[in-house]
Amino acid sequence: MAEIKLTVNGKNVQVDTDPDTPLIYILRNDLNYTGAKLGCALEQCGACMVLVDGEPTNSCVRAAAEFEGMQIETVEGFGTPDKMSEVQQVFAEENVAQCGYCTAGIVTSVTAMFRKNPNPSDEYITETLNRHLCRCGSHSRIIDAVNRLRTGAKK
Repeated sequence: MAEIKLTVNGKNVQVDTDPDTPLIYILRNDLNYTGAKLGCALEQCGACMVLVDGEPTNSCVRAAAEFEGMQIETVEGFGTPDKMSEVQQVFAEENVAQCGYCTAGIVTSVTAMFRKNPNPSDEYITETLNRHLCRCGSHSRIIDAVNRLRTGAKK
């Protein structure tokens, strides 16, 4: 066991754990940030996506100790049910989530994408979303939400 110091959603936290424990287990089990989900545990589905120093990062395989000194943001850090971020709000308005398992990871990547580029190209959007697997087939609603965010269209 070791003391791991992390910064999650702007808060400094300390966790006593095996330093090889994947970050997602620390986020979900120790810190109660349950937005990121454990999907494939192979960094292939994107359900576990969080932002690390602003970059979308899978949290299912990498050890929590690797993230000391870095800024970690989970979907819970983007907004609240009463005051959602713009991405969260548009995803809700477009009814993007079907089962919802992948949604937090996609919202995380889309948030990072729009922070970097408020008017992303179709290719950049495809590249961003390519890291995510939606088993329900909500792809068209995801694209509709992203296009609304890109154009600023109101519902």
